[in-house]
Amino acid sequence: MKVFTKEELEQYNGKEGKPAYIAYKGKVYDVSKSYLWEGGEHQFEHFAGKDLTIEIEDAPHGVDVLERFPMIGELKE
Repeated sequence: MKVFTKEELEQYNGKEGKPAYIAYKGKVYDVSKSYLWEGGEHQFEHFAGKDLTIEIEDAPHGVDVLERFPMIGELKE
């Protein structure tokens, strides 16, 4: 499994044809195929290429939503 630095993760922002990856609690997920992440943005509030651990904790949905997406790596602190 690939290990990402924060700088590497930022490259996967879902813009200009790049995949959209997000991190949560040290795990990196590919959300590229979700229409809710089109263009690397979710609800005009969350952005791909970022560690969203704190933001997901405050989301109206549970973290179980991440089970819909493939976990592709780990985020190096």
